[in-house]
Amino acid sequence: MVRFVVLYGQPEDPAAFDEHYANTHIPLVEKIPNLRRFEACKVLGTPDGGAAPYYYHAELCFDDAAALESSLASPEGQAAGADVETFATGGATVMITQG
Repeated sequence: MVRFVVLYGQPEDPAAFDEHYANTHIPLVEKIPNLRRFEACKVLGTPDGGAAPYYYHAELCFDDAAALESSLASPEGQAAGADVETFATGGATVMITQG
């Protein structure tokens, strides 16, 4: 399993982020072909009680690197990727993991 992980920084307007993510971005992500699993959640903090370094965490799972690559290159993958710029005012850190 290969995962496309996105860590969203603290947005300028958390309520606007939440609304857009739930009502616009998730429906776009769910259309990405070959997507095996999608999970997203708010980051609450650190184990020691510190402030959360990120606001939101998302994980998109694919069978392998080839499926990830072709899926993100698809029109649906491109639409979801382009949408990030419209709401992620705190930036987004992206990682690809395997395991």
